[in-house]
Amino acid sequence: MIRLLALALLLLPSAAFAHPGHDESGLVAGLSHPLTGIDHIAVMIAVGLWAALKGGRALWVWPAAFVGVMLVGGALGMTGVALPFVEPGILASVVVLGLLVALAVDLPVWLGAAIVGLFALFHGHAHGAEVPEAASGLAYMAGFAVATAVLHGVGIAVALSLKSARWQPLVRVAGAACALVGVGLAINVI
Repeated sequence: MIRLLALALLLLPSAAFAHPGHDESGLVAGLSHPLTGIDHIAVMIAVGLWAALKGGRALWVWPAAFVGVMLVGGALGMTGVALPFVEPGILASVVVLGLLVALAVDLPVWLGAAIVGLFALFHGHAHGAEVPEAASGLAYMAGFAVATAVLHGVGIAVALSLKSARWQPLVRVAGAACALVGVGLAINVI
């Protein structure tokens, strides 16, 4: 739990830059963007939860696949390359990744990486399409990559801290909550 609080404290300094003129680089805008939507937060934490449930190489492969492909999607979004079904893909990611955690679906590492990578493309495109006009694209991308990695780390830390058989069902409950958030967003009740 202390690690989670430390991660949250790392992100607090960005609040001091909330006023215009402080972040010429776009780094803070990139850091804050993934934290402004419950869909992004839920998916990024779910990737960490699912990776921790799987364990082994998935602990680093799935988050790395998400961040890497998200950066590709971000570049596509920044350059104006159209990607169909971005919003439905994001909503599907919240439901599907939540269900994968809730049901503790055990897939091969390569297949899990492909799934999170597909969804990361949509999230990255959305991030890239929303880059602030005055921001440096590279700094913005670095910011949202770091914020995403931190959220993956939160999911991993939570799942690993609940590793004992007594608390493990809470990880699956968190996955179910993620899926419900996705359904709520899809039907406009959230």
